[in-house]
Amino acid sequence: MSHHPSAPAVDRPPVPRAGLIIAVLAFGSLCAALMQSLVIPIQSELPELLHTSAANTSWVVTATLLGAAVAMPVTGRLADIVGKRPVLLGSALILVVGSLVCAVSSSLPVVLTGRVLQGVAMGFIPVAISFAREVAPPTMVNTAVAGISATLGVGGALGLPLAAWIAQSYDWHLLFWISTALAALIAVGSATLLPRVDDRHPARLDLVGAVGLGVGLVLVLVALTKGSAWGWGSATTLGMIGGGGVVLLAWGWYELRHHDPLVDLRTTARRPVLLTNLAALLIGFGMMAQSIVVPQLLQMPAATGFGLDQSILQAGLWMAPAGVMMMLMTPVSSRILSTVGGRPALVLGAVVLGAGYVLAVFLTGAPWQLMIATCVASAGVGIGYAAMPTLIMQNVPAAEAASGVGVNALMRSMGTTVAGAVMALVLTSTTVELTPGVTVPAEGAFRLCFIIGAAAALAGAAVAWCVGGARSTPGARPAAGADRPSGADVEQPSVPV
Repeated sequence: MSHHPSAPAVDRPPVPRAGLIIAVLAFGSLCAALMQSLVIPIQSELPELLHTSAANTSWVVTATLLGAAVAMPVTGRLADIVGKRPVLLGSALILVVGSLVCAVSSSLPVVLTGRVLQGVAMGFIPVAISFAREVAPPTMVNTAVAGISATLGVGGALGLPLAAWIAQSYDWHLLFWISTALAALIAVGSATLLPRVDDRHPARLDLVGAVGLGVGLVLVLVALTKGSAWGWGSATTLGMIGGGGVVLLAWGWYELRHHDPLVDLRTTARRPVLLTNLAALLIGFGMMAQSIVVPQLLQMPAATGFGLDQSILQAGLWMAPAGVMMMLMTPVSSRILSTVGGRPALVLGAVVLGAGYVLAVFLTGAPWQLMIATCVASAGVGIGYAAMPTLIMQNVPAAEAASGVGVNALMRSMGTTVAGAVMALVLTSTTVELTPGVTVPAEGAFRLCFIIGAAAALAGAAVAWCVGGARSTPGARPAAGADRPSGADVEQPSVPV
C-alpha cells in the first residue's frame, strides 16, 4: 500500500452544525473514558459491597481494561466496513446496557459482565476521532481531533474526584445510574445529531482474527495486571504471557495471509505507522505512571515523613487540574498541529511529559507541588494524544482509518497496562515499615517511578523524531482516493435543522 500524504481539501458540501456534531463526539468519548476510573474510589470497599474476596473484586477494574483493549481495534475495523455512525450508536447502546447491569446488581458475576460491556463501549473513542476528521470543516479538523483524543486522559483524571465524591456521599450504585443516564444521552445524540455519511467499505469482518486477537490480548493483559499478586516468576504469570505471545504470533501469521484482515499488518509495519504506535505505547506508559504514583504519594500517611496524608477525595481533587489542563491544551495542540505538523507535535508532547516527571522528582513536599508537576505532564499528554491519530490517519488509506486509530488506541492502552505492572513492581520492591507488620513504599521508590516515567517519555520523543511521513498543513484534508474516498459524501437531509 502506498503512503498517502495530506492533501488539499475535497470539494464537498459543508456539514450543517459541525460544531454540535463535534460536541456530541467529544461528550460521548469523555463519558466512555470516565469508565476507567469509575470504581477506583470504592475499590477497597468492593469485597464488602459484593460479598467476596479482594482478589475477586480486583477483576472489577481489570474487566473494563480487557473489554476496551479487545474492542478498540475490532470496533474500528467494523466502523470501516459498515460505517462509523452506526458503530458509534451501537457503542453508546452497549454503554447503556453495561451501566444499567451494574446499577441494578450487587452480584460479582453480574457487575463483571457490566464492566466488560463498559470497556467494550470505549471503542466509541477511536471511531469518534476518525469520524470527526470526516465531518469537521477544514478549519476545525485539528481542534476536533485534538479535543476528542484528549478525552482518553481527561475522562480518567476528572472521573476520579467525581466518583470519589459520589461514592463518599451516596450509595455506590448511583455511580452506575449516573453513567447509565450519560450513556442514554450519548445514544440519543448519536441517533439524532450525527449525520449519515457514506463511509462504508464493504467487506467481511474477520471473526477468526477478532477472536485470536482477543484471546492473545486477554492472556497477556491479565498476566501483566495480576503479575504482582501472582508473582512475576509464577507458572501462571509466565504461562499466560508465553501463551498470549504464541497466540498473537499465530494471529499475525493468519492475518498476513488473510485477504481481508482485521488489522492490515503490512500497513501497520510501515515506518510512520509503526513508530507512531510505538510512541503511543511509551507515552501511554508515561500518562498512566503519574495516575498510579501521584495519588498513592498524596494519600501516604504523614507518619512516613514524606507522605501528604490526603483522603481519596482530596487526592482526586489535586489530580483534577491535570485533566482540565488536557482539555485546555486542545486549541494549543490544534495550533501546533496546523503550524508544524504531527511529528514535531508528538516529539514536543513527549518532551513536555518527560519534563513533568523531572519536576515531580523534586516537587514532592506538598500537594500543590505535585499538582504543578502533573499539570505539566498532562499538557504533554494532551499534545501527544492529539498528534498520534493525526499521524495515523495521514498514513493509512480511508478503508482502514478507524481501524488504524483503534490499533493506536490499543497501543496506548498497552502502555498504561505495562506502566501499572512496572510501577507496582517498583513500589513493592523498596519498602519501609510504618508500624509492626505494615510496610509502605519508600520515598526513593516514588522518585524512581518518576525517573522511569521520564525515561519512557523521552524514549517516546526519540521514537517520534524518527516517524517521518507527511507534514500536516493548516486545514489539511484527505484527498479523494487517499485518506478520504471521493464517495464519502454527507447526506444533508439526515442532519436535523
